[in-house]
Amino acid sequence: TETGPGEPAGCGPRLRRASESRPLRLQVFEAVRSLGCLPRAEIARTLGISAASVTSVTADLIAGGVLEEVPTASPRDAARGRPPVGLAVTGRAGFVIGLKLSDETHTAILADFAGNILTEIAHPTSSQRKPPDRILAELWTLVSALLARAGLSLGQISGVGIGITGLVDHQSGTVLWSPILDGRGLTLRDAAQERLGRPVFVDNDANLLTLSEHWFGAGRELDDFAVVTIENGVGMGVVIDNALYRGARGTGLELGHTKVQLDGALCRCGRRGCLEAYLADYALAREAATALGHSIRAEHSPNAMLDALGAAARSGDETARAIFHRAGRYLAIGLSNVIQIFDPELIIVSSDRMTRDHSDPKAILADVAALSPSGRQPGTRVEIRPRGDFTWARGGAALALSAVTERIVGEAGAMSVQDN
Repeated sequence: TETGPGEPAGCGPRLRRASESRPLRLQVFEAVRSLGCLPRAEIARTLGISAASVTSVTADLIAGGVLEEVPTASPRDAARGRPPVGLAVTGRAGFVIGLKLSDETHTAILADFAGNILTEIAHPTSSQRKPPDRILAELWTLVSALLARAGLSLGQISGVGIGITGLVDHQSGTVLWSPILDGRGLTLRDAAQERLGRPVFVDNDANLLTLSEHWFGAGRELDDFAVVTIENGVGMGVVIDNALYRGARGTGLELGHTKVQLDGALCRCGRRGCLEAYLADYALAREAATALGHSIRAEHSPNAMLDALGAAARSGDETARAIFHRAGRYLAIGLSNVIQIFDPELIIVSSDRMTRDHSDPKAILADVAALSPSGRQPGTRVEIRPRGDFTWARGGAALALSAVTERIVGEAGAMSVQDN
């Protein structure tokens, strides 16, 4: 993948030392992928293992076709008069697809085994709830268009990672509830695997955004961080000790459905007093309808009303400003609770609307600090930033890469042992 100034090459979370709980072959491979290109001596230093172990493991991985030797400008090797040669992941060893199913636009990306993004595509969709057959048909259309653009066949795909908003049981791949789905309890993983004929992995969209940061963004160098998403809903993903945390049943961390007021505003989940009922786009649109004297109809869509409310706030309308100010206060409460419970190094607040000029990020951060216990300085950094259209789909690719890496690397090792 392309990187900007100061951004690390490669993809995936950085490994600092070898772990006794995971196969060394897998750790060596992931260390190379996370740095893009790595000389053997650097692998040994990074993982704290012997040069002999590195030589043995990397020879096996090269023979299996998942690592390859490439030129590198290593100053250590150059100083010793050796040809500057490093190791890199063989991108063609596998391909994955990452998908985000949304209520406005479905997005998809294709990535190779090294994490390079090869192509991406977006298809608009209706905001109405859809039956499972319609969801699967739109998924098939998206995947077919993506593969046609890349010139690949479905049989060349090692795995597909799908993110969808709502309550998702990652282990079973079941969508317990989603605002874009007509009905509950869709076994999306099994249904998509039957339709695509490839391994499928499913998670909620907040976890996908967190994986995107963990594999491609600001979370690559951090052991503990959180991502809070604000769109037509409020979600959260948390990385603890360099691993995505899902809870005992895989449906935890639903920050948007934590209660901030008993018998409060109605949430789209059907219950009252949830955080997102005061903060999400649909909640602000509901207040905008009252403030602007509109009803939520086709000619006054939620996005159109929010844009109008933002324009009113920027022009000095006190009612409009008060709506955004209250939403900011509720966001501060939610962020403060995350800090008190998890104490992460960083919280990334991902929201297009919260970064526009009718919101005041500085005031929100000041409220977060004010809500911290007396005498304790909050050490957590909070960054409020817009999101890109394909950020979630990148997380879907990370979900698929994480799931298929062990199998592909293990098979490569088995093939190389057999060949020898």
